[in-house]
This record gives sequence, C-alpha cells and structure tokens, in this order.
Amino acid sequence: MNYLPPAEAAADPLPRAPSDLRWYQRAAMVAGGTLLLSLLATAAILKPNPDGKGTHRQLGLPPCSLVVLAGIRCPSCGMTTSWSHLMRGNVLASVRANSGGTLFALAALASGPWLLVSGLAGRWRGWRPDERVVLLLGLSIIAVTILDWCFRLKLGI
Repeated sequence: MNYLPPAEAAADPLPRAPSDLRWYQRAAMVAGGTLLLSLLATAAILKPNPDGKGTHRQLGLPPCSLVVLAGIRCPSCGMTTSWSHLMRGNVLASVRANSGGTLFALAALASGPWLLVSGLAGRWRGWRPDERVVLLLGLSIIAVTILDWCFRLKLGI
C-alpha cells in the first residue's frame, strides 16, 4: 500500500495507483492529446464555409468523393465546418453543419487536454476512464452522426 504524507494526500485528491502508466501508454496519450489539440487549433484557424460543408478545402484537400461520385453527402460532410464554428463559439451553426461533428469536437475539447496532461504526468489526472463509458460515448457520437446523415439525405440537404 502506498503511503502519502498528510500534506501530499491533501494536495492530490486522487490516490496514487500502485503502478504508474507505462512509457508506451504515456506516449500514446501525449500523441493523442496533441493530435486532438492540433485538430482543434486547425479548426479555429479555418473560416467556416457558409454552405455548411467544404471548409476542409482550405487545407488543400479534394472535395468529398461521395459528393463527386454519387452526388450525395457522406456522414462526415460538414464536420470540419462544424468544428470551425464550434471553435468560434457558434454552437448552433456547428450543429447545423454536422451534429455528430459538434459532439466529436466537444469530446476533443474535453479529452485532448486531459490526455496530454495525464500522459505528461504519467498517471490519470482527474479520473480514470471506464472503457464502457468511453465505448458508450463513442458509439453515441457515431449514432448521432449516422442519424444526422440519414436526416439530411431524406431532406435532400
């Protein structure tokens, strides 16, 4: 059992785990947190396209293949625009562009800094993730993205 002196125990609300994170876990967390924060920073720099999609073209990327080949939106159409709106604080425009993208960006806003700080610290900060909760959140974002896509296809938008 790890013993913390009273001063250290009061400063750290989470008990220390018997084993800290391994180097490769820390590296993955730092890489993941850095990636998410980089994507958020990129979205903040881009100007959201007023059409609700196509903002990714500012990065030199091609148009959506499904739009070009089949003339319909793909489930991720509007995600970059959604992230860009959200980074400007325009939540309603973000949801209009792609509601799944809004949820994904909110998850990135919460998990990016947390992963980076936890990876650098070598142990989970704040809370230790429960795999079932992470899976449920991820599946929920995917479900909202698919429902949003189906709704847009039905309405022809």
